[in-house]
Amino acid sequence: MTSGISRRIAGAAALAAPASFFIGSARAEGVESTIDRVTRTKVLRIAALAGEAPYFFKDIVSGEWSGAAIDMAKSIATVWDAKLELVESTYGNSVLDLQTNKVDLAFALNPTPQRALSIGFTPPMIIHPFGCVARKGFNPVTWDDINKPEVRVAVDLGSLNEVSARRFAPKSTISAFKNRDDAILALQAGRADVDILAALLGITALAKNSGLGTYRILANPMVALPSNMGVRREPDTRFREVVAAWLDMNRGTGQIREWMVQGMLKSGARAEDIPSELSF
Repeated sequence: MTSGISRRIAGAAALAAPASFFIGSARAEGVESTIDRVTRTKVLRIAALAGEAPYFFKDIVSGEWSGAAIDMAKSIATVWDAKLELVESTYGNSVLDLQTNKVDLAFALNPTPQRALSIGFTPPMIIHPFGCVARKGFNPVTWDDINKPEVRVAVDLGSLNEVSARRFAPKSTISAFKNRDDAILALQAGRADVDILAALLGITALAKNSGLGTYRILANPMVALPSNMGVRREPDTRFREVVAAWLDMNRGTGQIREWMVQGMLKSGARAEDIPSELSF
């Protein structure tokens, strides 16, 4: 009789156990949380994307990495007094690298619902506004300025740039090109008045060819999407919370903007090509 009561009490206690108990049990079975692994190994692993300026630059000769994301990652690693480990990847593969526990952080990911089914996200790293590279002599300020039949708009087919143009400038003469380079070539050849691009893409395009014109952030409305860091989805949320606190502090002090501007200048952008209203 006594043993039956004891078993019932033990069962009730298990049902009432807090979530931390089960997290702890999972750790005991070998499922180590990100924060515990980083704390134990003193290594922070990030997905590194070659050629993705201004976030990542890789020196072909020395193999050394630099860029805005590298500066941010080094700063985050100091929270744990950890060293940085770079896992070369791509935007698409970085999501899989998080899922398979090859990396702890992936930079510059738009938090789409599809991605959110597989990984977690920090708060926004930056808010990425949209605008256009405008030919010399044409200085649009709002979407209404280009939403006219006589304005020729270039976009890359199937992109968010195209979606933005068709939604906010439907009266313009829109030409969709196979890729971003072809849209830029149309502007360069005088076959378009503007090329719709997110800010970093537009500024990078001008860095390669300053003769294209100027980059303009378009207002009324301000079209912008968040760019976040991706993290592994796991029961223990402490790692995400620490990175979120780091983001809040460094965005508030202007450090994020400083790193981003340094990365853009490193890519060859001129200071005058970076709009003053571009805020990170």
